[in-house]
Amino acid sequence: MIKNLFKRIKSQKGMSGVLVALLLVIVGVGLVAGVNTFMSSAKDKLVNDANTTINTVSP
Repeated sequence: MIKNLFKRIKSQKGMSGVLVALLLVIVGVGLVAGVNTFMSSAKDKLVNDANTTINTVSP
């Protein structure tokens, strides 16, 4: 996969094409990391809220 990425970057014409390709890669990685962090924190909050509700309802 990395080999194909380097091949695609090298095939871009001029420096601006390379910069755009690298920028898209960086934005994609950042987006995936951000969504992963958001989903992880949302899951933890949901589990904590569910446990609190279960403990409140249980005698």
